[in-house]
Amino acid sequence: MTSLTGIRILDLSRVLAGPWCTQSLADLGADVIKVERPGTGDDTRSWGPPFLHDAQGGETQEAAYYLGANRNKRSVTCDIASPAGQALLRELVARCDVFVENFKVGDMRRYGLDWESLRVINPRLVYCSITGFGQTGPYRERAGYDYAVQGMGGLMSVTGERDDLGGGPQKVGVAVADLFTGLYASVAILAAVRHAERTGEGQHIDMALLDTQVAMLANLGANYLVSGKVPGRAGNAHQNIVPYQVFEVAPQPDGSADHVILAVGNDSQFAKFCEVAGQPALARDARFARNQDRVRNRATLVPLLAELMKARSKSDWLDALEAARVPCGPINNLAEVFADPQVRAREMVDIWEHPQQPALQLVASPMKLSATPVRRDLPPPLLGQHTEQVLAELLGLDSDRIAQLQRDKVI
Repeated sequence: MTSLTGIRILDLSRVLAGPWCTQSLADLGADVIKVERPGTGDDTRSWGPPFLHDAQGGETQEAAYYLGANRNKRSVTCDIASPAGQALLRELVARCDVFVENFKVGDMRRYGLDWESLRVINPRLVYCSITGFGQTGPYRERAGYDYAVQGMGGLMSVTGERDDLGGGPQKVGVAVADLFTGLYASVAILAAVRHAERTGEGQHIDMALLDTQVAMLANLGANYLVSGKVPGRAGNAHQNIVPYQVFEVAPQPDGSADHVILAVGNDSQFAKFCEVAGQPALARDARFARNQDRVRNRATLVPLLAELMKARSKSDWLDALEAARVPCGPINNLAEVFADPQVRAREMVDIWEHPQQPALQLVASPMKLSATPVRRDLPPPLLGQHTEQVLAELLGLDSDRIAQLQRDKVI
C-alpha cells in the first residue's frame, strides 16, 4: 500500500504545472485520472522532438516532454465542451476526492465544472485551480506562462551575469515557476484533503504562477523588503555569502576552460578553504574573517581567490576541498549527471517496459519513503488508454453505453 492509496484525483490539467502536481500525488499512490481531449490529448504529447523511438529505431509520436510529467496516471478522453462530456465528468466528480484544472479564469464555469457547481455534487471535494495570475486581481484573465512569469515575478532580474560584465536578464533553464507551482499545489491539496477527512468540508485552492514566483524569491525577496535596496544580477555569485560562486581553474588537457563551484557557507569553512589554498593568512585578515566582512569586501577578495583557483586543476581542487569538508562541486552536463555514481546509487533513473521501447529510461521520483514506497507505473502511452476501464469501474457503464459515447465523439 502506498501513502495516498484510496485518494482519487480527476485531473483536467495539461502541459506542466498541473501535471507536475498530479504526478507527485500519483507517485505517492493517488489514483490520478488524466482527462484529455479526444484526438489530440495533452499538448505536450506532441511537444518534440525529441520523440520516443520504437524498438526498430523509428520515431514515434510520443514526446519526451509528455513522458516526463505523467507517470502513474490513467488516461481518459472526454470532450468537456459537449453537454454529454460535462455530464460524464460530473458523474466522475461524485466519486473523486480532488479535482485539478488549469484553464483560464471563468472557463470551467462555462462548462458547469466550476467549484461552486461541483461542490453541490460533492461537498468533500478539494478543487484546485492553477492559473498564471490567480482568480482575483487585475491580471486574473490574462494567460500566464512560465517564461513571462519568470520575468514579471523578478526572477530574471536576479538571474544572469552582472550588467557591468556584459550580462543581461536570463531565464532559468527549466520552467521553475511551473514546477514550483505544481509542488506548492500538491502540498496545498494534501492539506485540504486532510481537512476534508476531519470535517467533511471540501475547499477551493487558488494557485497562481506569479504568486509562487514571488514566494520563491526567498532570501532575495526578504533582502529587498528589509533593506529597500533592489538586488541586481550577480552571475554565479551569491548575494549574501562570499565566496559562493563559480571559479575558473586550470585548463583541461586540451586547453579548454574548466570550472568548479566553491560554496563556502560559514567562517570555519572559509578558514579550511584558505588552508587548502595555501593562504591561511586570508582567514585572519580583518577584511575577510567574517562572512559579513567578505560580502562588504567582495570586490577585493574575489579577484584574489580567482587567481588562486587558476593554479590547480578541477580534480585537484575537488579532491582537496572534499577532503577538508569544504562544499564544492563540478558543473556537469546531463550526460555526466546521469553517469554520476551518486545519481546511480540513488536510483534516479527508472527503466520502464514501454510498448514502443522495452527498456525506456526516465527520471524517477525523488521521494523515498521507507514504509510506503512510491509507485512505478508507466505514463499512459495511448491517448484514452483507460477510458473504458474507468467508466466501467467508477460509473458502471456497460459496453453498449461506452460504444455510444464513442460514436457521439464524447470520448
